[in-house]
Amino acid sequence: MNTILKKSLQASIALAALLSVTAVNGQQAGPRLIEKVEKKGSEIIIPYEKYQLSNGLTLLIHEDHSDPVVHVDVTYHVGSSREDVGKSGFAHFFEHMMFQGSDNVADDEHFKIVTESGGTMNGTTNQDRTNYFETVPSNQLETMLWLEADRMGYFLDAVTKEKFEIQRETVKNERGQNYDNRPYGLVSEKMGEAMYPYGHGYSWTTIGYIEDLNRANLDDLKKFFLRWYGPNNATLTVAGDFNSKDVLAMVQKYFGPIPSGPSIPAVKKDKISLDNNRYISYVDKIRFPLLVMAMPTVPNRHEDEAPLDMLSDILGGGKTSIFYQNFVKSQKARYASVSHPCTELAGEFTFMVYAYPGTSLKDMEQLARESVLEFETRGVNDEDIKKFIANYESQTINSLTSVSGKASTLASYQTFTGNPNYISKDLERYRKVTKEDVMRVYNQYIKGKPAVILSVIPEGQEDMIAAADNFKRPTSGDAPNHDADYKDLVYNKGKDTFDRSVRPAAGPNPVIKVPDFWTENFENGIRVIGAANNEVPVVSVQISIPAGHRMESVDKAGVSQMMASMLHEATTKSSSEEITRKLDLLGSSVNIGSSDEYLTVNVLSLKKNLKATMDIAREMLMSPKFDEADFDRIKKQQLEAVKSRGTSATTIANNVYDKLLYRSGVMSVPASGTEQSLESMTLADVKAFYDKVVAPDHAMVVVVGDVDKATALGQLTFLKEQKKKGVVVPKESDIPVIDKTRIYLVDKEGAPQSEIRIGYLAMPYDALGERYRSFIMAYPLGGAFNSRINMNLREDKGYTYGARGYFGGSKYVGPFTASAAVRADATAASVKEFMMEISNYAQNGVTEQELNFTKMSIGQSDARAYETPSQKASFLRRILEYKLDKDFVAKQNEILQKMSKSDIDALAKKHLPYDKLVIVVVGDKKSNMEALKELGYQIEELDIDGNPAME
Repeated sequence: MNTILKKSLQASIALAALLSVTAVNGQQAGPRLIEKVEKKGSEIIIPYEKYQLSNGLTLLIHEDHSDPVVHVDVTYHVGSSREDVGKSGFAHFFEHMMFQGSDNVADDEHFKIVTESGGTMNGTTNQDRTNYFETVPSNQLETMLWLEADRMGYFLDAVTKEKFEIQRETVKNERGQNYDNRPYGLVSEKMGEAMYPYGHGYSWTTIGYIEDLNRANLDDLKKFFLRWYGPNNATLTVAGDFNSKDVLAMVQKYFGPIPSGPSIPAVKKDKISLDNNRYISYVDKIRFPLLVMAMPTVPNRHEDEAPLDMLSDILGGGKTSIFYQNFVKSQKARYASVSHPCTELAGEFTFMVYAYPGTSLKDMEQLARESVLEFETRGVNDEDIKKFIANYESQTINSLTSVSGKASTLASYQTFTGNPNYISKDLERYRKVTKEDVMRVYNQYIKGKPAVILSVIPEGQEDMIAAADNFKRPTSGDAPNHDADYKDLVYNKGKDTFDRSVRPAAGPNPVIKVPDFWTENFENGIRVIGAANNEVPVVSVQISIPAGHRMESVDKAGVSQMMASMLHEATTKSSSEEITRKLDLLGSSVNIGSSDEYLTVNVLSLKKNLKATMDIAREMLMSPKFDEADFDRIKKQQLEAVKSRGTSATTIANNVYDKLLYRSGVMSVPASGTEQSLESMTLADVKAFYDKVVAPDHAMVVVVGDVDKATALGQLTFLKEQKKKGVVVPKESDIPVIDKTRIYLVDKEGAPQSEIRIGYLAMPYDALGERYRSFIMAYPLGGAFNSRINMNLREDKGYTYGARGYFGGSKYVGPFTASAAVRADATAASVKEFMMEISNYAQNGVTEQELNFTKMSIGQSDARAYETPSQKASFLRRILEYKLDKDFVAKQNEILQKMSKSDIDALAKKHLPYDKLVIVVVGDKKSNMEALKELGYQIEELDIDGNPAME
């Protein structure tokens, strides 16, 4: 045996023995080392140590000292698939309940503790698992472990009827916001009902049914927790800047005493099949009819998953795909795609077609089936394999740029395979796919196989469905039932040898290192900034040109977005399909988009492919063909999108709010344009705009990744060679004066929720001036999760899924905006609470406790501000855009720490003019008008475009 290997093995055995010894005085045995995986060479791998506690908890540790942050993830192997008929949504309900305090953590303290630690957190639920996670500065690690352990083992006694009812309302609001009040929001629910047998946990969505939420009681929820949330059904993953031995000691201290839960049965993976085509449909408030077809396939990591993924890419994965060519390129549909999502128990091969208004979905289904058959003639070639593998490998590498990404990957693999090192097996199974495999799975799962076919149609167009409904959601039948599992469950707490009620003290503040960077100024006006980062072999390049919405005229509004779309099309050298093909073979991406201020080219490439990728980016940006056929198709797509804005309450609220704030000028109309501006727009308009504004004069370039300055600059020569065009960036026009607070009501008949926007045009962005100080001022009012606004409307009243209030904007101007989507019957009450919180804060100011919280939260958040390439890029771009000094972060922190209560109070009084605000309400007029009138504000009715409503 190799000497080094022998020593390593001996050391591992010794450590395992040490950790496995049971301590005296009845202490639990320490974590048992299962395996240690280290990186050797350049393989794609996440180094980790895997342990198991005596109570069954699996512990994964990944040390990463690149940034002073840690990520803690607790994943429970429970999702909607473990629920019973009539009790849907329980796993998701618990995601909410477990943030509401435990024995040693007071109500709403979890949010406060994490936020004031400078961290971020959340929880998510899907069909198969629920996870809770925090990313914090490394000195807060022990506190996070204490928090997670307390809600794992010391939770149920803190669950009260009041908390239960508030979170029930919050979940209902979430369902309203993300399902019932959103165009196409019920697609996943309808498809699940038709695809899976009665009682299958995938036959409902994770949010559950309203009737089940109404029926649920506190005892049901407690039993669900006792059954599924024990340490033996959980994986704790800790990743980041720490010493593994310290983590082991902390985990044993806080999690070790928690008793194991009931044994967990293995999930059953019954094959899902259909006897015949199941046609279903429903009417929605939409513009584009939607056809969805899905066929059951295989669970995640089945041997046929990879070739089916590759098949979906060939059929509908991009501009070279069959579906794009047959539907989108031909202008028969606005959008078409094919995908193959797989989960623990099953997979679905899914076709989606968003048709143009007035299109029969029967015709779309026929074309979809013809397109599938076209694959038989086309077949699979070597290039298909190469493109797919290149993209898969690139996506895998890019997912590992943060400790949260690495921790999530480890946790997922452990939960569903028992092997955290499955990343290499995943790569291997995709690399091994052959052309024959793809043809085999096509014949086995897709060709001529029954499908669920869903038609979603606009009101009044019921005759446009693909076929008459022949399937109804079953209301009875044999179904899994866990009732027996919920009997004889006892809530046992561990016995501690320490006072668990004492919150751990934070360690020394980590040394926060602002990214080192280099700069370069080209003679033509382009400013370049870059930072090297070799954690992963990836390079990101961002080119920003002031050619956005602000540069347009009102009569040509939308031309910037049109131009950005055209730059994705054919060049003078290549077709758009050829460009897509070349990028796919490299595993690279070049995305061009338009915002209010900029046209931005985002380039992402593996280090080895940077030159080839930048050559493509240069061709797309500098040599557009501006083909008439491409223009006609894109104009049709954008015009139809504009015409569909009235279907989304969120979009209506945002657009009307902007119009009321700006009153006139291009910023008062949507960046996507108006029907009038787009109808009259010509290809010559787009060319003229491109020739005028795509110039180096005020452009910026940010380079982040595994590349040095010389190499980076060498790839930007084409930009350096561009000539100035004398582009003048317009200044902000005078800000309209609001004489008094009014309510502007837009009627959205029958809406289950109302969208609220409250605010005014305030100050432009600055990094060290009054705008920065006002950001600090507004933080306890509406900037943090546990701000006054959110705690009132969400946690205390249950009116909304979330409410905010903050200063936004650019170097030109920045609105203060308070916003929320609220329960329809709480519309007027929500406006009242918003205004009460804003006015109280303006009149009475901040408390000392809130001020201390704000200083801790904002000050410590810098530790996680520069971890990922995208975070570094945002930081560097801000330096360029606002011409900031290298030490501006230190100056900001100095300002923050010196802010006093009197400073905050004066800013609140000055910059929260509660008597001169715009209040936009988009909701059902009939049920809300009288209650809104009682608030005492003048009410003006507007249409969906912000114009006076016709009586």
